[in-house]
Amino acid sequence: MRQGKGRTLLMLPLLSLLWILPSKSAALAKGRLAAVAGAFYSADPAKLRAGIEAYLEDALPARSERPLALIAPHAGYIYSGQIAADAYGQAIGRDYDLIVILGTNHTAAGFKGVSVYDGSGYNTPLGLAPIDRQITQRLLTAEEVSFNPIVHAREHSIEAQVPFVQVAFPGVPIVAAVIGAPDLDLCQRFARTLIRAIDGRRPLIVASSDLSHYPTYGDAVKVDLETLAGVRTLDPASLQRTIAQQSKLGAPGLATRACGDAPMLTAMVAARALGAKSARILSYANSGDALIGDRSRVVGYGSVIFISDPPDTDGSSPWQTPNPAAPGKLTNEERRELLRFARDSIERYLETETTPLPRQTAGPLWQRQGLFVTLEKGGELRGCQGFVQTDLPMATLVGRSALQAAFKDPRFEPVTPAELGEIDISISLLGRLGKVASTSQIQMGVDGVLLVKNGRRALFLPEVAEQFGLSRPEFLDQLCLKAGLLGGCWEKGADLQTFRTESFSESELKAAGP
Repeated sequence: MRQGKGRTLLMLPLLSLLWILPSKSAALAKGRLAAVAGAFYSADPAKLRAGIEAYLEDALPARSERPLALIAPHAGYIYSGQIAADAYGQAIGRDYDLIVILGTNHTAAGFKGVSVYDGSGYNTPLGLAPIDRQITQRLLTAEEVSFNPIVHAREHSIEAQVPFVQVAFPGVPIVAAVIGAPDLDLCQRFARTLIRAIDGRRPLIVASSDLSHYPTYGDAVKVDLETLAGVRTLDPASLQRTIAQQSKLGAPGLATRACGDAPMLTAMVAARALGAKSARILSYANSGDALIGDRSRVVGYGSVIFISDPPDTDGSSPWQTPNPAAPGKLTNEERRELLRFARDSIERYLETETTPLPRQTAGPLWQRQGLFVTLEKGGELRGCQGFVQTDLPMATLVGRSALQAAFKDPRFEPVTPAELGEIDISISLLGRLGKVASTSQIQMGVDGVLLVKNGRRALFLPEVAEQFGLSRPEFLDQLCLKAGLLGGCWEKGADLQTFRTESFSESELKAAGP
């Protein structure tokens, strides 16, 4: 008796622990928890929804065709959200009753099969996206399909699609499948299994895939357009050969040609079984196009729809090379467009933690020209940042400079939503730099000045002298201090270059009228 009591007492802590730990079935009932909210997209529900809605509003106009499947990227929304929205925008308003999301495996080393999530749904800040349990159970009877919770737990390729699905197709259930390897036989078998399982439904298949990883900007454009051309064939074997051949050629820094080739291969097979006769490439960009992007090391993104219409005959590319026109005087409407984009960039970041994507179109706004964006509040400086020389298009540069002026100027606290309405934005386009032999050549109030000395540099726009009532020596002393040097540094060994500007502001153009 005593021995029995001892065993019972020893078991009590263990039983208590088991009682408070959630069971597997309880966890599945609550659904998969969001793993990348706050990283890939905003954890704030209002900001997340507003960001997706803004991207969808800016999406390419919908064509008349009803997409049977689509390809959308799965990177952080601030980089790839607009390209994803271009794809989803083609499908909004259609009569789908099931969204099948095909993801790739980033997190479960060694997983080579297909894992279909068997819980109640995927949680995001927008709530629970319900899993279609009937279709899921049908899929799980197939030999190549299983449910491996570890595969789904931290995998972002499916999760990044779910908020778009929740906004674009509210209440429509999903199926979430991670395909572990770009094995063409596996992809074909799973595609056939999927088609049998969804028979009688009105599905949209979403293949989640980025393109090249980590080449330079120019190399990414070349590599990614070749990959998208392979997708356009609607032949999965051809796409696989294209990726394999490109991988042998390589490019500096290139780690992969497509981060999601297995979902793309599967979607191509499934789309053809659903009646697709063509793949239409909608848009392309890479992370270097984003307003916070680095062009030395990028990730590529493409949006594609698979439709029952015959292929286009024009062979158009989703990439239009910007017009490298020489700098020229802008019309007032072009000035207003740049100012609108500067304000929209700041406003979107404050409201949604995303930024707009400058579209690749020809025209004066794509000329290469240094510029600065200045923020003033109540006539006082509130931030000023820019670029002296650049190979970036003017529209991209305006957005980047506006964000830096609002949030990265070390002299000021970041701009807040409450004060944005009180801020007047101005843009100064920089003319050619010219070296001066003597400081007496600097025309105060007319010339801007760039100072370079001992590896340090600083720039003042022409209006600084008049704004602060500075004499030429005072102007140059302050320029030295801005560069982190001692006042008077300009008197010996400094490289001084002057430039003229074309400046315009929101308040000036508003006063000028239409």
